[in-house]
Amino acid sequence: MEASGSKLSGLPKTREDFVADQLRAAILRGDLKPGERIEENVVAELLGVSRTPVRSAVRMLAAESLVELHPHRGAVVNELTPDELEEVYLIRGILESMAARLAAPNMDDVRLMTLRRILEEMESTSDPSQWLVLNSRFHYTIYQAADRPRMLSIIKYVRNISTPYILQFIEDTEHMESSRADHRRILEACVKRDGALAEEAVKKHLQDVCEANVQFVEPTAENSRERVHFGSIG
Repeated sequence: MEASGSKLSGLPKTREDFVADQLRAAILRGDLKPGERIEENVVAELLGVSRTPVRSAVRMLAAESLVELHPHRGAVVNELTPDELEEVYLIRGILESMAARLAAPNMDDVRLMTLRRILEEMESTSDPSQWLVLNSRFHYTIYQAADRPRMLSIIKYVRNISTPYILQFIEDTEHMESSRADHRRILEACVKRDGALAEEAVKKHLQDVCEANVQFVEPTAENSRERVHFGSIG
């Protein structure tokens, strides 16, 4: 998080929005990790604002499920249990695979060129934070073609909740290679403008990421309960 208090007057935003943007970005980049306490006085000093907009920003992020408010601990970056993380991915699997199905037939050459360029950058970067940005851009470039703004808004909300857990996933070489293959399949389905193929490719990708991330959250768990698979929904 960078101190930017001197730039506040030039921003067409409220101080609350500015602070929320900075904190949200820090959480999604992994600078602020799940379970980590947000020190309001430290944030205020870094960003050159009073504690009042920091408190308001924290409440905004709590409404987005990125932050939890505790009576004694104060504001803490939301930390998901394995079951909660799995639920988030189940929701993502339903919404994002449907968005991909709707989007694929609407692909034009400009959007496909953009997707190819993003994928090339994803495969060449060694910066996890940059990869996260490119990954989001890749998926949103596809989903925007569905022309379902309410669905896209919900997808963004749910994706943000799970994003802090992706860093562990992409730091694993085997998982990263699997992710590359998944993204290539998604792009191929878009090139073919095949909605059903795009739906299955996105569903498979999110299933893989879900299983890996749940293992990271609960590394020693051999959970005996039956896991729900995306393919069984709908």
